[in-house]
This record gives sequence, C-alpha cells and structure tokens, in this order.
Amino acid sequence: MFDPDRPYRCSPQVALRPEPFGALVYHFGTRQLSFLKSPELLRIVSTLELHDDVRSAVDGAGVRPERRAAYLRALAGLATAGTIEPR
Repeated sequence: MFDPDRPYRCSPQVALRPEPFGALVYHFGTRQLSFLKSPELLRIVSTLELHDDVRSAVDGAGVRPERRAAYLRALAGLATAGTIEPR
C-alpha cells in the first residue's frame, strides 16, 4: 500500500531515460516500458532518495499545491507498477 508519508526510492530494477515530455521507464524485472508524462514527475522520482518522505519530494520538485493530489496519485500508480518502492 502506497504511503506518501514514508520514504521511497526508484527501484534499482528501473532505468529512466529523460525525454522532453518526462522520461521513458524500463523495468528490467517485468520488461515493461512505461512513461513519466512530465519533467516534474521525473524530478520527483529521481530525487525520492534525497527526501524523508514522498510529500517532501513532491514539494522539493516545486509542484504547485493544487497539483499535489494528481502527482501523489501518479506516484501511487508507479508504486503499484514497481517503478518506485519503499526504502
């Protein structure tokens, strides 16, 4: 269960390739290719390990308060897919 008040990290089985729209995400364990659809989401995922919790990472990426819920939903989906994981 995704908990934005806990610390997370990008899975070591995941490779991120930055693109103008965000990033391509390849999971070596599942062999799935997916996308991060914004540069802000890439910034959050890339810096998760630097923060005490997910909410701090979202704030640190400069996400506007009215957009935070959308980013938290996206991160919950990334946790379900195994792109990010608790640390």
